[in-house]
Amino acid sequence: MRLISFELDGEEGFGAVVDGRIVRLDRQSGGPCDLKSFLERHAGENWPDLPEADRLPLDAVRLRPPVPNPGKVLCVATNFHEPAREGKPDPEFPIVFTRFAESFTGHEQPLLKPGVSDKFDFEGELAVVIGRHGHKIPGDRAMDHVAGYTCLNDGSARDWQKHSTQFTPGKNFHRSGSLGPWLVTADEIPDPTTLRLQTRVNGVVKQEIGMDRMIFSIAWLISYFSTFTPLAPGDVIATGTPSGFGSSRTPPEFLSAGDEIEVDISHIGTLRNVVRAD
Repeated sequence: MRLISFELDGEEGFGAVVDGRIVRLDRQSGGPCDLKSFLERHAGENWPDLPEADRLPLDAVRLRPPVPNPGKVLCVATNFHEPAREGKPDPEFPIVFTRFAESFTGHEQPLLKPGVSDKFDFEGELAVVIGRHGHKIPGDRAMDHVAGYTCLNDGSARDWQKHSTQFTPGKNFHRSGSLGPWLVTADEIPDPTTLRLQTRVNGVVKQEIGMDRMIFSIAWLISYFSTFTPLAPGDVIATGTPSGFGSSRTPPEFLSAGDEIEVDISHIGTLRNVVRAD
């Protein structure tokens, strides 16, 4: 299934996308109030049958991040075997940082370039959404905790990111990143290592890599994170970006108002946002 969260006439809802229409799941009597609660209710079970009523055109709503209210967004850097790392030893552990839910917007919504930054950058990534509670999860059980996958743009204010050795300021400007367009459930992607990511800016390919090139696998990341913090339905793990983002290029290429960024992942879809000055 492709699961989304949306806003319609000032009200929030969620549902499944089928043939370009939204099957509303938020109007079932006694049902969950949001997608995070829906994932928790159906953790480890088969997805429910979809109702025939309450179907909306997809273009009638404003898409939000698939899970707008994650309890945690855990992100990693330095996570791909690629030519840019040639001659360098693999890290023993990834660089880890966090983002806040408010730092994200949804598909086709403006990506806000901070007014205090001239070094606003893009990072296309695969995001994993947790579907089951877990703490100290062994690696061989980690994938049982995945609800599904979505695209992520880890929009970064590089100058603010470099204020110290901690990434937090540069990674958390309001609506500087995006998630979407939807969450594709794990049963539709039995082997995420077959996925391929491509990031385009104004139609030009800037990043491209297969998920089989990860240094730290999805299962490893889930087990690692759950060692120090319990994971819960709706939590997001950003699996890292390959080289080719703006600040890694010569000369650097930072984003301006009007630029369009597309993060495309095979079998998931394309997350599209246009930059707007905040």
